[in-house]
Amino acid sequence: IICFAFPDHLHGRVYQSDVKDYLTPGKTLWFLHGLSVHFGYVDPPSNCDLILIAPHAPGTAVRESYQASEFISAFSAVGRDASGRASKTIRELAEALGFEKKKLVPTSFEAEALSDLFGEQAVLCGGVTELIRAGFDTLVEAGYNTDLAYFECLHELKLIVDLIYEGGIGNMRYSISTTAAYGDVTRGPRIITKETRAEMKKILKEIQDGSFAKEFILENQANRPVFNARLKQDANHLIETVGEKLRNMMPFVGEKLK
Repeated sequence: IICFAFPDHLHGRVYQSDVKDYLTPGKTLWFLHGLSVHFGYVDPPSNCDLILIAPHAPGTAVRESYQASEFISAFSAVGRDASGRASKTIRELAEALGFEKKKLVPTSFEAEALSDLFGEQAVLCGGVTELIRAGFDTLVEAGYNTDLAYFECLHELKLIVDLIYEGGIGNMRYSISTTAAYGDVTRGPRIITKETRAEMKKILKEIQDGSFAKEFILENQANRPVFNARLKQDANHLIETVGEKLRNMMPFVGEKLK
């Protein structure tokens, strides 16, 4: 079994240089994300099994769950079953790595790749971080204290997300104040407007037609000029310096960083 447990943009290069010539019938290629297979950056021979086990968590969280003997969920898919035992391989790997059998969600390489990319870009990472900074900037530009803006727009986010994680959006609305819940249902649609939803559809289209994957691969081949510039720019945002100061006053917040 050969596991592609490294960054997506390296899959094609590593496959060509270190894997392709050593594949023999019956070998299994295991992917943690479907991008490189779905978009053709890796195209294994027909005599090899092709499987996917994609954890529903970042890598650090997967490691922590394994060390704590806690089971987490994951997507699973068989892209090719040359041996006739690809599904069994998935079950055995999942059990060994702490992915509970009943928490394996069947899917396809295509569906996992496209939905994962969209979720990251529009909601979980891109959408959330931009919303946090926009809220912080709005309060600070209106003259409010930076510490207050940090707590209201970033620090308390975990408390809200935990409520949603535990019981859905309805549980969160039940658990917060009536004032907060009313603001949620009446003001939320003014933030996520028709224009925002239209942009989400545009982002999804760019993912589906391969435009994003091509852009991402080329960006890495060029040593990440846009990516690195944006990381540097965002690292200098006021919310980062304010956050570092406040987190130093709350050592329990950064325990996992040590």
